[in-house]
Amino acid sequence: MPGVVLFIPKFLVLNHLGLYDSYTALILPVIADATGVFIMKQFFESIPPTVEEAARVDGAGVFRTFWSVVLPMARPALITLTIISFQGSWNEFPHTLVAVQSPELFTLPRGLADLVSGSLGKGTQYPLKLGAALLATIPVAVVFVVFQRYFVRGANEGADKG
Repeated sequence: MPGVVLFIPKFLVLNHLGLYDSYTALILPVIADATGVFIMKQFFESIPPTVEEAARVDGAGVFRTFWSVVLPMARPALITLTIISFQGSWNEFPHTLVAVQSPELFTLPRGLADLVSGSLGKGTQYPLKLGAALLATIPVAVVFVVFQRYFVRGANEGADKG
């Protein structure tokens, strides 16, 4: 379903809950999405049952197995999800159109849209607009470069100790 279809229901829910035009309205609806659930589900299904069985044989309970064995193996999937979620949240423009109205709560894409639509006054001022767009892409590139080494590692790293 296209996100545009959800604009009015999203606005009505935020307004009904008293969250409209607040930081909570910006953060809460984008915390979890179907992509993240799908990525983590697929990863956890790919873990061999023998890894969990070995932890149980060693005397680990359910929580200890998850915390000490499965979660460290999930690092590549979590890093992937972090990169995708950060990039998606950083570039989220339509949600801010629905969630906030106050200029002090505008996110970077919404501020750039305001800049491009003429808040600078008369004239095109393309160098300033392009410079602002370039600066907006730098944090996403930095996050990817920092987490790149984790992003490309195998999912079962450390599972089999030979």
